[in-house]
Amino acid sequence: MSAIDRLVAIMAKLRDPNDGCPWDLEQDFASIAPYTLEEAYEVDDAIRRGDMPGLCDELGDLLLQVVFHARMAEEAGHFGFDEVVEAICAKLVRRHPHVFGEADIHSSADQTESWEAIKAAERAETGAAADPLGAVPLALPALARAAKLQRRAARAGLGMAMPKARGEKLDATVLGQRLFALVALANRDGLDPEQALRDANARFVTRASGDV
Repeated sequence: MSAIDRLVAIMAKLRDPNDGCPWDLEQDFASIAPYTLEEAYEVDDAIRRGDMPGLCDELGDLLLQVVFHARMAEEAGHFGFDEVVEAICAKLVRRHPHVFGEADIHSSADQTESWEAIKAAERAETGAAADPLGAVPLALPALARAAKLQRRAARAGLGMAMPKARGEKLDATVLGQRLFALVALANRDGLDPEQALRDANARFVTRASGDV
């Protein structure tokens, strides 16, 4: 038995209705989702600290989340772990035609452009292209979601009115200081900066939907 097969078997045992773990049996997709997000952040933390033993451990915890969700999906008759693996294998091959096909791509910039074009074609096939912002996850932190919404809108040519750049170009340090200062202003006035940006994101999507 391979290591991954052993993990899948352990998860199945934990979810066994007769002999499984009561806590694991009580869980569903919604209850496990926060743990999935938490494990992803812990992976990021280990990387930033350069903690390789910790990264090994955290990657295992994140992999468990994938196996857990796949097991619940299999129990409900949707898909199993093998389908998850097959889907990502097919996606990687499809989105790297220069490696697995005959496409001519020589730089990371060219690959990024190709990747986005392939994703756009995939969305068109599923009908998702009609809502280019709809695939940006609501669960993303507000700042990360704002950045992704704006990039997606720009690629879709939605023509949204965005602030024009003035003065010298920002660097990461200046940008960080300005964002930090905005949070300080929010704290001073008793506002939740995360929620304020979430609300701004929602207004952006509402306005953009009128241009689709």
